[in-house]
Amino acid sequence: MNEGLVPVYFLGGLIFIGNVSSAYENIALEKHAWQLHPYTGQAWGADKAVDGRYSDRSAGGGQCAINANYKINAEWWVYLGQLLSIHHITIYYRTDNVVWDETNGYTSRFLGFSVYISNTTKKEEGRLCFKDTNYTKSTIPDMITIECLFHGRYVIYYNERLSGSTYPNGYSMFAHNELCEFQVYGCPVSGFYGKNCSLPCPQNCQERHCNIVDGTCLGCITGYKGSRCEEQCDNNKYGLGCNLTCGNCSNGEQCNHVSGSCPNGCDAGAQGDTCNEGCPFGRHGKNCVEVCNPNCKGGCNRFTGVCEYGCYPGWKGTFCEIECDGRAFGQDCGQSCGSCLNLEQCHHINGTCFFGCDRGYQGEKCIEECPDGRYGYNCLEMCNINCGDPIRCDRKTGQCQNGCQTGWKDTKCEKECDLGKFGLNCAQSCGVCYEKEQCHHINGTCLNGCDKGYQGINCTQECRLGFHGYGCNETCSTDCFNKTCDATTGECLLIQTPDPPEINIAPIIGGGVAATIVSLTVVIFVIVVRRKKESKRRNSQEKIDTQLSSEHATPNIYIYDNIDENGEYQELRKVGRRTGMCDKFEDKGGYEELGQIKLPPRYKSHVHKY
Repeated sequence: MNEGLVPVYFLGGLIFIGNVSSAYENIALEKHAWQLHPYTGQAWGADKAVDGRYSDRSAGGGQCAINANYKINAEWWVYLGQLLSIHHITIYYRTDNVVWDETNGYTSRFLGFSVYISNTTKKEEGRLCFKDTNYTKSTIPDMITIECLFHGRYVIYYNERLSGSTYPNGYSMFAHNELCEFQVYGCPVSGFYGKNCSLPCPQNCQERHCNIVDGTCLGCITGYKGSRCEEQCDNNKYGLGCNLTCGNCSNGEQCNHVSGSCPNGCDAGAQGDTCNEGCPFGRHGKNCVEVCNPNCKGGCNRFTGVCEYGCYPGWKGTFCEIECDGRAFGQDCGQSCGSCLNLEQCHHINGTCFFGCDRGYQGEKCIEECPDGRYGYNCLEMCNINCGDPIRCDRKTGQCQNGCQTGWKDTKCEKECDLGKFGLNCAQSCGVCYEKEQCHHINGTCLNGCDKGYQGINCTQECRLGFHGYGCNETCSTDCFNKTCDATTGECLLIQTPDPPEINIAPIIGGGVAATIVSLTVVIFVIVVRRKKESKRRNSQEKIDTQLSSEHATPNIYIYDNIDENGEYQELRKVGRRTGMCDKFEDKGGYEELGQIKLPPRYKSHVHKY
C-alpha cells in the first residue's frame, strides 16, 4: 500500500482519498487526449486534463477540460502510447475554487462516472475499472484515486444522463466531464513490475505483461497456464489460455501444449496436424489411412469401418466384405436364386446363372418355366411330337402329360407299339400278319401281307370258302367237295364223289356208323375247343358269321345216320360251307363251327347236298 493514501472500499472498486506518494510514474502526462462535445470558443480542450496543471480548478483558470452544456453523455480518453501496466488513477474534478460540499453545484455533475481500460477507443471493448454507484453530493470527493491493476493503451472517462432513465437524487440533469487533471500511474516500460518497475515479468506472461504489484501474469503465452505461466497445458488442453481441446490423438495422448499437434499421429477416425478433422468420405481408421470397403452403401463409420448404412446389392457382413451365398442375391441378399444348373449359386449381385438353367427353366436368372412344348436344361428340348398333346409334356422330364398319340407308348412316347399290339395306348391286337410279324403300330395294317388263312388290311378276316394260303390268294382244289378246303393248308375237307344208287345199307353200316360217331364226337370236341380259342384271339367270329349268312345260296351239306327202325336217315350235323362242321345253336338259330373233319370213304355216299 502506498504511503500517504487512505483506502476506502466500496461497491465497484478500491479508491484512495488524499495525497499520493508513489514511485509509479504518471504515464498519461502530456499524452494525446480527446473529448466528446468540446466546448467551442473556449480553451477547455481535452489536453488540459493531462498537462500537469491543476492549481486553479475553475473554468477561468484554463487548466481544466470541460465539455459543452446540455448533453446527455460525456466522454474523454487519453492514449498512453503503448500497452502499459497501470497501478492506479487519480482524478481532480472542477471545484471553481470554492468549498467542496453538497452546496457546490459541481458535485452533482461528478456523480455516477465510470473509468475503463481498453486497447481501443471503445469502452465496450475494454474493462471496467470503476463505476460510481454509492456517492452522493455530500460524500463524493473532489479528488479520487482508484486502484486499477490492468494493462491498456487507452484510459476512458465516461458519464451519462440518458433520457428515460431514472437516476438517484442529487444527480445533475445533464452529463459533464470537467476534469482539471487525470493522472494514470504505472510502469512507463512494458514487461516490468514492482514499486520501481524494476522487476521483469515472468517470461511466459502474455506480451510480458504482469501484475504491476506481484508480477503475476495478466495472461499466459500460448501453451501455458498458472499465475506466473510456468505450467504447460495438460488434460487434453492446449493453446492460448489452455482453452483449446486436443484432437483425437493416438491412444488418447496429450497433444502438444502449444500447437495442439499429436506426437504419434491420430486415433481412429481423425486426421490433420491436430487430429481434429474427421475422416473424409470413404476413409476410416487411424490417420484415416484405411479405405472403406467399396461395397459399403453411403460410406463407413470413420472410426471402425463398419458399413452403417448397409451394403450394395450382392454383399453382406459388417464390412460388406462377403458375397451373397446360400442361393441368395441382390439387396441385403434378400432375393432367391432361380433354378440354376445343379442348383448352383447364382451371381451374387444380379442373380444370373453362370452355367445356365436346371431342367424346366430358362432365362438369365432361370426363373422362367419352360414354355409349352419344351422341357429339359434351359428348355432346349422339345416335347415328343408323339405325345397325346404335342405341346404338353413335363417341363423337367419331358414325360407326356396326356398320354401318347395312336401307335406309341412309354413315358415320352418314344417307342412304337410292339408285341402284337397297335393303336391308342397300344390296346388293340394285331391280326395274323405274315410270319407273325408286327403289324403297323398306328393302324394295325400288316406291312408284308397276311399269314396263311387270313385276309384284309389288318389280316383279321379268315379266308372265304374256296380260298386258302397267304392273303387267301389261292383257291381250293376242284377235287374238294364244293371246292371247300382248309384255309391254312389247302387240304380238302371233303372229296367230291358221284352219288351212289339208293340202297338200304343200314344193317351193313349200322355198327360202323356207331363207331364212327363216337370217333367223330371226340374229334369234334377237340376241334371245337381249338376253334374257340382261335376265334377269341382274332375277334373275327362275328365277321365270319355275317359272311356265312350273306352267302345263303351256297348249298348246305348234311350227314345222315340211318339208325331208326323205319330205315329213315337221321340228320346228324349241318356242315358249314367253308372248313368245318357246325352245331346249331337253339337260342340264336346260328351254327357253331365244330372243326374240320374228313369222313371215311365208306361214308362219302351218305353226304348229300340240299
